Amino acid sequence: MADNYSLVDGESLLEKIKKEVIIVQILVMIFLCIDLLLIITFFKKECFYTTTRYILFAVTLLSDSVLLFFTDILLLFTYFRFTMQVWLCIIICVFMFLCTLLTPVTLTAMSLERYVAICMPLRHGELCSTHSTVHCILIIHGISFVPCIVIFTMFCATAFLSFYKQYQVCSFELFSLHVWQDHVRSAVYQFYFLVMFMIIVVSYIKIMKVAKAASGEDKKSTWKGLRTVVLHGFQLLLLLIQLWCPFIETWLLQINLRLFSPIRYINYVIFFLAPRCLSPLIYGLRDELFSQALKKYAFSGLCKRNVI
Repeated sequence: MADNYSLVDGESLLEKIKKEVIIVQILVMIFLCIDLLLIITFFKKECFYTTTRYILFAVTLLSDSVLLFFTDILLLFTYFRFTMQVWLCIIICVFMFLCTLLTPVTLTAMSLERYVAICMPLRHGELCSTHSTVHCILIIHGISFVPCIVIFTMFCATAFLSFYKQYQVCSFELFSLHVWQDHVRSAVYQFYFLVMFMIIVVSYIKIMKVAKAASGEDKKSTWKGLRTVVLHGFQLLLLLIQLWCPFIETWLLQINLRLFSPIRYINYVIFFLAPRCLSPLIYGLRDELFSQALKKYAFSGLCKRNVI
């Protein structure tokens, strides 16, 4: 036990953990505040909540915000060894599994929307109407929920009833009672992300062909759409690497225990937090219409506070 709190580079491990927790809290609070401001801006103008790409953008903001909040709570519970009954942890984790997949599936749908807008402009109004977008969101949630059902079914088939009443530190590892469950979960996720990444690559190639043939204003908007698809692809790649992190961490745990904690922390910041801060950049700050509305409502809110 004394080794766990020994000095590391002149400071105790406990102090180092506190610094890491504080840094994560600052980052999460910044991202949540930005997301909240973007969501408020989304509901301020009718053109945002009646346009497909902005509606899908709002879906990613909501799912990312909920996921950031719950993962941050679980991170604090883990660091301070706070326990809860397993059945309650299962409910939280299933909800988080759903939110984890919602963002990449929605990103894929947003890439397809850009493909339709640029490569099939005459059918864009028909395929990307508000009514169609509602159906699309339902399909996105349905597709995202399938892995949750698979993981939950595997867990229920192997866990004893007494296990649900035990008090444990809540984490995703609770769902892996056997090694084969990790392999099945990884296989399902890898299949999903492979399909989604291929869709984005195909959309990129199709849009690039149109971009080369376009001219004038069409060329400018087409290349902007192409850059958006590239950013979606990069964001999805980071989310894909996130699925490999548990295997890297497990390997490190067996090889070098001292490297496990810092590597896990770095993985969390780079492959979990970073992809979820790209959504505001892609459609919040890069989009001219949305950024103008964001500046307008942000500055008007600050002015009102100063007057009060």
